[in-house]
Amino acid sequence: MSAPASGLAQIGKSVFIKGELSGSEDLYLDGQVEGSIALKGNSLTVGPNGQVKASVDAKGVVVQGKLEGNIQASDRVELRKSAIVTGDISTQRISIEEGAYLKGKVDIHRADTK
Repeated sequence: MSAPASGLAQIGKSVFIKGELSGSEDLYLDGQVEGSIALKGNSLTVGPNGQVKASVDAKGVVVQGKLEGNIQASDRVELRKSAIVTGDISTQRISIEEGAYLKGKVDIHRADTK
């Protein structure tokens, strides 16, 4: 992700947030967050400088940096080669690039589990 798209919020690498983070637009996070992140119908991208210690609830999650906490994604999780993830992942689809680090369990669920 090189240029910011419209409808995309950004948190720069010098920003530190502690607490609950929620929103209704896609978020590109290159700073530090401790607490919880809730983006129910939107996507979270943790940039290469991003350091997250939070539980994440989003539609899609892309991790390039470090994420410590559980991920609940209603659609898709992507772990890029530079990703370091410690925590459990629950999603419909997952992509893990060679070189990514994951410590935790992965739970793949179907959209129509009724």
